Amino acid sequence: MKGKWAAGIPPRNFTWVIKDRLAISERPGGFAPNHRKVRRQEEIIWLRVQGFGRVISLLPSPHNLAAYEEEGLAWAHYPLEKSGDPRPVLAACYRDIDDSLAAGLRILVHQDELGDRVMGVVAGYLVWSSRIANQPQAVALVEHVCGHAMGEPGRELLSELEGMPGRGPAR
Repeated sequence: MKGKWAAGIPPRNFTWVIKDRLAISERPGGFAPNHRKVRRQEEIIWLRVQGFGRVISLLPSPHNLAAYEEEGLAWAHYPLEKSGDPRPVLAACYRDIDDSLAAGLRILVHQDELGDRVMGVVAGYLVWSSRIANQPQAVALVEHVCGHAMGEPGRELLSELEGMPGRGPAR
């Protein structure tokens, strides 16, 4: 690959939640009918060139995981189903994000699209890890960096923090 494409292209709706450390976006390559293999490869190359050490997928399915593997990008999969108790998945995901950040890795968290559920997960992480004092502040921050309001699906995930074990250390 030569020229400007050698560095790849950023995933759509890419945004930093914690500057140069924790980012969110839609799934590299796009979602469902808009997914393109070439675009996915270019976006994964961009992540690697930018120094991302881990991709965390919240998709219910294993889409893209083999592509991350092929490109030598470490990944984790925390399938966030639309029904059932999300707390075990969220707790594992939050511990992974916390450990990865502590190890100095740049992390991308994604689902098919950058929507309410991804926003709710990262807002929940910010409160769980004590990086943000409370849920309203976390919602305000995530809405600000995403440029739009968080809807009910994200707020429902955020409300799952109540009674969730394993809160992270204060930062």
